[in-house]
Amino acid sequence: MHGMAEPLLLRMLNRTFFRASGGLRRPPTFDIDTTYPALRVLDRHRDEIRAELEPLLNGRDKLPRYHEIDRIQADISGRAPAAWRVFMLKWLAGGVEANRARCPRTAALLDQVPHVVTAFFSVLEPGKSVPAHDGPYLGILRYHLALKVPRANPPSIRIKDHVHTWVEGHSILFDDSWNHEVVNRADEVRVVLIVDVLRPMAWPLHLLNWAAIRLLGPLSDEARAAAANIRKYS
Repeated sequence: MHGMAEPLLLRMLNRTFFRASGGLRRPPTFDIDTTYPALRVLDRHRDEIRAELEPLLNGRDKLPRYHEIDRIQADISGRAPAAWRVFMLKWLAGGVEANRARCPRTAALLDQVPHVVTAFFSVLEPGKSVPAHDGPYLGILRYHLALKVPRANPPSIRIKDHVHTWVEGHSILFDDSWNHEVVNRADEVRVVLIVDVLRPMAWPLHLLNWAAIRLLGPLSDEARAAAANIRKYS
């Protein structure tokens, strides 16, 4: 989990959730309707979300690059020349109040989805790919709602051995703890709404996951630093 408290605690949680999620047999992608149907409220209102996105894109050069918000992302975001820019709408330690005020409808829709951990607009500049990496935490699943996708050479994401090419208006739910990467050769921006939610698990593990994220996550130095950076760029 981005901004998780301590490496030892993270390893202990991942070891527990590894078994519960199916270990090496856990799937790379999930059916949204059976796994997390509450996310469909975002699909249904994608036009309203896109309407709030457009003014942000008019000044996208002012949006921070991902690693300027969350320093942990430097290896995958900081490679020049093209930029991976973000507009945060939900973060463990807060800092998003001004951003939510600029996108009130999107914020209200996100509030209808239970157990959202992180949410943000993810803007890949033309030609910006994301190198292969593993997400740090097994306790979440990641949702992408494609809001702007170039028609020529649309970018794609590989999750383990599954390749998904974004289609505007469509969504995907996947396990970002698997190795994944983005290949982008397009000449236009690609924008998705990224939403991290708690991985569905049996009640005792769900409670452990919820407590780790809600109670310990906001206390980490990384989460607090990111919250300060979100406010700085709002």
